[in-house]
Amino acid sequence: MAAPGTPASEAGRASENYRPPSARGRLIAIIAALLIITNVITGLSAFYLAQPTVSAAALCPGTSGASKAPAVTYSSSSLGSDSSSTPTTFRIDPPVNPTATTVTIVGPWAVDSEAKPFLRVLENFTRITGTTVIYKQIRQEELTTILPTQFAAGRAPGDVIFMVSSFIKANGPNHMLKLNGGNITDAKYTPGSLDPVKVGADDYGGVYTGKVKPGFWYRKSFFAAHNLTVPTSFQEFKDLLVKISKISGIRTPIVSGDGVGWPLSDITEHFIATYGGAAMHRALTNKTMAWTSPEVRAIFADRLVPLLAGKCFSEPLEWNTVALTNWWGGLHALFFMGSWITGLVPPGVTPVNATDLGVFSLPPVTGTARGIVFAGDYFFIPKYTANTTGAMQLAQWLAGKEGQDYQVKQGGHIATALGVPLADYPPVDRGVEQLMNGVEILSDLDDTIGGQFQTNFWSQLQLLWVSPNQLDSVLASIQAKVSA
Repeated sequence: MAAPGTPASEAGRASENYRPPSARGRLIAIIAALLIITNVITGLSAFYLAQPTVSAAALCPGTSGASKAPAVTYSSSSLGSDSSSTPTTFRIDPPVNPTATTVTIVGPWAVDSEAKPFLRVLENFTRITGTTVIYKQIRQEELTTILPTQFAAGRAPGDVIFMVSSFIKANGPNHMLKLNGGNITDAKYTPGSLDPVKVGADDYGGVYTGKVKPGFWYRKSFFAAHNLTVPTSFQEFKDLLVKISKISGIRTPIVSGDGVGWPLSDITEHFIATYGGAAMHRALTNKTMAWTSPEVRAIFADRLVPLLAGKCFSEPLEWNTVALTNWWGGLHALFFMGSWITGLVPPGVTPVNATDLGVFSLPPVTGTARGIVFAGDYFFIPKYTANTTGAMQLAQWLAGKEGQDYQVKQGGHIATALGVPLADYPPVDRGVEQLMNGVEILSDLDDTIGGQFQTNFWSQLQLLWVSPNQLDSVLASIQAKVSA
């Protein structure tokens, strides 16, 4: 039927002249759509191909009974404190001839376990000088927040304070006493020891003993019982992890010690210093190389990430409690840790078993000058101390070979002061020193840079450990805080 008002003849002509719509426009639209879809697929493929390769099958599959193995537990006891629950301070009074002087020293080591060897050093200082010492435990992560606030008010939580070198260097001229002279001078230390706390020619900090971060610790008896050998190549290292993963009761070959993101950072630095070499480690520390550079990314993508994705590392666990006890108890075979681990044998384990400890570094590659991180324990005296004389006396003691000798005899520490006899080191520590032969000694990367970079570095590594496929975003986030 024609529309109203349209003559019949017009309607007929309209029907006669009708032509269907051309298919050319539709064809062009279809081709354009196909091109868009193809480009999207190509782009997504390129993106995912650019991500680190993660094998579908776990490199370290483990055994069926591993997940059922119970965690190891132990109870700790306190040396002594002013609190019956969570001790954070310890007072040392002289046995005879006390003076009127009291010095408060702040350190990061927990009173009920970690600090025992250091407290013995302080006891010797008190015995010799007659000075009362109060040891106060505050972790260095906490001091990062506490100290600026107290400095602004002209106060400090102690007379001698252990803190990371980057903080001392940044705040020395405004808030710390110069320590030049006496035992705190370049001539009394191994070369370069004071460089991280120098501002020009002035030393705003001193360095106590240090800890080497040599590699993966294992129990010799465990290796012997399961016919395991120390690897000499990276392939042998991977083969070792696979073999360990198949031992009944093993959860993962390597336990991942964690706290706030370190010691995950120590593991990462070891991979960089071994396979990128000392030069790459120094370049990243000096901020002259980007974390997103192909050379740095390759260390992660080719070496570390496949082991994380392959379930060779555990999830991050508190390093000095769960990780330590589960490793010592045989739920994991390897534990990357600094040399201080020799002083962290859990209570209830007889001291002679400490000689069961062995350690190996990642196997090197030909043509790369590798390094090992040596982390010194740095301290300073705040301008706001009320006892400058006592603080200086204690600082000189800690800096000198006599004070440091007391520490190294107990294991886990390497002296920075010259003149400490090698014979005074326990056998395990002599073995650690042998790992330093022929390698370049490096400063702790994140301690040296400090600031927002350090805390961000830690948190990004925690993310990488649980989500290794996020490598590129992790590296980009680390790089973004390099200048912060």
